[in-house]
Amino acid sequence: MTQTGEFGEELADFVRRVAELKAARSVPRDDLPTVLDAAIFELDHVADQLWPWYERIATSGAPGGPSADRQEHQLLKAVFQRLPLPVALVDRETVVRRLNFAATFFTGVRAGYATGRPLTGFLAHADRVAFRTQAAAVARGEGDRSLSVHLQQRPAVPVRATLTALRPSNEPRTGVLVVLQTADTRVPAPHSPVGPLPNLTETTRHAALMDLLDTMTTALLTVPAHQALDRAVRVLHGRFADWVVADAGAARLSRSTVLGPSDDEAATVAAQDPATCPLVVEAARGGSTSLQVRPGDPGAFGHDASGAPVLVRADVTSLLCVPLTTPEGAVRGVLTLFRSGARLAFSMAEAQAMDMMARHVALAMGDAP
Repeated sequence: MTQTGEFGEELADFVRRVAELKAARSVPRDDLPTVLDAAIFELDHVADQLWPWYERIATSGAPGGPSADRQEHQLLKAVFQRLPLPVALVDRETVVRRLNFAATFFTGVRAGYATGRPLTGFLAHADRVAFRTQAAAVARGEGDRSLSVHLQQRPAVPVRATLTALRPSNEPRTGVLVVLQTADTRVPAPHSPVGPLPNLTETTRHAALMDLLDTMTTALLTVPAHQALDRAVRVLHGRFADWVVADAGAARLSRSTVLGPSDDEAATVAAQDPATCPLVVEAARGGSTSLQVRPGDPGAFGHDASGAPVLVRADVTSLLCVPLTTPEGAVRGVLTLFRSGARLAFSMAEAQAMDMMARHVALAMGDAP
């Protein structure tokens, strides 16, 4: 039997074993660790045996090899996608190259969105440096690693990340295969989303935005000009954002109102100088809205009195920074909104609605000091 034929039989046996692992999810909870051990063993088998075997076949130059190799490569991709455990292939900088179906459900992040972005961007800020360091060590060939991390969408749930080196034939450098699992070792069902995934219809979200626009318009029509900015902050806080920060002025910004999860936390941000917040300064100068999901720069909103980045302290998962611009182009202030933890990120539709409300607020402020 040719090498290709033997490899095909081995892959077929592997696929059957994966099917048995999927069926084993229904075993009693006390037996799940055994199932998990078997799944990890199968992953090691792929990394240590099947993949090198495939590379040898690919470079052997056997007659009829190219067509068979393509088929085997497609089969390997299918096996990766159908593995019952959440698995990601990343490079030494933790940039995602592949994300299987189970991983998209586990993390709540679509594969198309995750590919090309650092996997650390989906982790809690406190875990990012450690994960990046361990991934680099594995990629350098210093051995497999395992550490506990937390997803930004579910910060209260510890996740065990197991890292092992892998060198795909079509990749220029050694990659890192990352297996994610909850700390209680339960295997997540691939058709049962874990975590707060978006489940609201576009119609519902649109209706909520229209209701917010109506409330904002009513509020701005019933307050004096000098109270317009403060009233807008109170309309937005809670129902639309976990944090709302208002800075008045343009050339010389001054912090006007801050509402957050607690008065103590709000007081910390209120004590900031807006001139030390790059996002706010850029919005005031450029007059353009900034929408960021999982902000990459922790210092984009400056630091608190202790020197800690505000975005990290507030556990910000998405933000909107909107200038209050009049129809003539004059900037009268900046509104910054944060969403934290498991709350859904700001959407493009919400950013557009916020841009409209910001123009209304600027008009309502008039020339008030």
